[in-house]
Amino acid sequence: MVNILNTNRGKTIGGIIGFLIGIFILTVGFFKTLFIVLCICIGCYLGGKTDKMEALKHFLDKFLPQGKNKQ
Repeated sequence: MVNILNTNRGKTIGGIIGFLIGIFILTVGFFKTLFIVLCICIGCYLGGKTDKMEALKHFLDKFLPQGKNKQ
């Protein structure tokens, strides 16, 4: 069983993710599930940025307006 999981890791992970999304859609609803998936994707993206030691502040400065104290 472990050998099968190791050789088909992508299929196994994809199947588990698909199963979980299906359960969420049935219990929570489509749009709430879509929002949860969107939040997870944004979190993974920002987490990847900090893992790569890129400045999160520089990334956020592109999208957020400048405050009153910034010049």
